[in-house]
Amino acid sequence: MAIETKPVELSSDTVPLGSGLPTREELLVHYPANFTWHQMKIFVNSGDLGLLKRSKKLQQRYNEWAEGVKKEYGSIVNYLLSYRLQWGHPDTISLLRSSLDPPAEPNIPAPSESKTRPIGVLPPMPPDAPAYFHADMPKELYYVAMNDWPYSVPPEIEHSLIWSRVPFFPPDLPSPVESRISARLLQDGLWGFTGLDSPPPSPSLLPQALPALEPWGVTMDKLIRSPRGTEEEERQIKEYGKEIETFVKRRWNEHEWETAWFLNPPRLQSVPGLAHVHVFARHKSPEEIARATATSDP
Repeated sequence: MAIETKPVELSSDTVPLGSGLPTREELLVHYPANFTWHQMKIFVNSGDLGLLKRSKKLQQRYNEWAEGVKKEYGSIVNYLLSYRLQWGHPDTISLLRSSLDPPAEPNIPAPSESKTRPIGVLPPMPPDAPAYFHADMPKELYYVAMNDWPYSVPPEIEHSLIWSRVPFFPPDLPSPVESRISARLLQDGLWGFTGLDSPPPSPSLLPQALPALEPWGVTMDKLIRSPRGTEEEERQIKEYGKEIETFVKRRWNEHEWETAWFLNPPRLQSVPGLAHVHVFARHKSPEEIARATATSDP
């Protein structure tokens, strides 16, 4: 006779609050999302990427975890370079799995084995490595992983990171003193959207979404963003994100996913000198995919 089993209901009783890297169950129970997907897209498109936040409670847990990591490795950068970033391989370390992650391969070193790598040292750079990020560069030059400490996104949103061993901006980027474009890139960063069935939310909607940021004391007068430039300036800035956008479209197929991606400016980078692109990705519903297929058929 078959034994009927019911799924365990997620609650604070069934999901104890731990320390260290959080599980998906802990995020759902103890760190519920502060923002909707619509609000997140408004924040990304607002011009001030500093509006994107991690839950305050989760941030406190991260700070405590980071102190232990610094004691063991010397710095967060050392931890990333000598353990967390498995260049050229799928992510086998994160407790938060992506639906795009392939099954673990047996020849990938276990996390414990990877600790034998030199502390805080990048692998040797191939002689033919590009000077800056390209969508089609070799896999050993980048690493895609779920964010172990995601921002306060809804549970259906995957928060991934694209780490790169080469810069995201070309080395011939003019000085911000000489170029308005460079000044904007270094103050505001880059962002974009893929797979949307309508234009991204206008920055003019920010006042409606700002109450969600009240716990952080964010008000319109505290925003740091550049005024919109000329059409030519906007085109040039978009051009600097072209390779990132192409990479995102290839990994998160627009037919099945919609994404909001961004590259923080130096003032907001939590790991200076080791830049990474954030990607918020939502898998579309079967109905959305069916509608898109119907409209694209000849």
